[in-house]
Amino acid sequence: MPTPPRARSGNRRDETARLAVLHAADDLLVEHGFGGLTIEAIAREAGVAKQTIYRWWPSKVEILLDTLIEDTAKRLPVPEKGLREYLHAFAGFVTGDPAGKVLLTLLAQSQHDPATAASFQERYLGPRRERERELITRAIDAGEISPRLGPDALLDALFGPIVYSALIGSDQDLAGALVEELL
Repeated sequence: MPTPPRARSGNRRDETARLAVLHAADDLLVEHGFGGLTIEAIAREAGVAKQTIYRWWPSKVEILLDTLIEDTAKRLPVPEKGLREYLHAFAGFVTGDPAGKVLLTLLAQSQHDPATAASFQERYLGPRRERERELITRAIDAGEISPRLGPDALLDALFGPIVYSALIGSDQDLAGALVEELL
């Protein structure tokens, strides 16, 4: 009788442990900020060994990027249409969702860490901006918004003030004003 094949071991991620690390990083960031977020604290909170984390992620930035990518895919997907609604959802995300704090933290960290900036651009900002550009292009093509600005300038004009407002803690309905004035 042949022996059953052995279970694979090695670098395969255990999904439960992966999710525990992502949730722990998110929670600790909100609680302690980026400076207080350490691999040791993440490992302790997630109930995994530090070696497990280092085997799967080279840094806390990469953990936060995975968290952000996963959270925005679930809670803030870029829709096929509905730019106005998406802007309001984005404003709510960056001001009230813990994953929004991850986004703002990575933006801030990117300003003085070229490695963070490159990874953030490649893994998150670039792909997401492409989907947002497509949303704006479809809205222009459908006559929903004026094509006075090109898609990239319009992205900057709409999302930049919302992010800035979130960074300084403003509670005004900037998304609503931008929708009315720019679109």
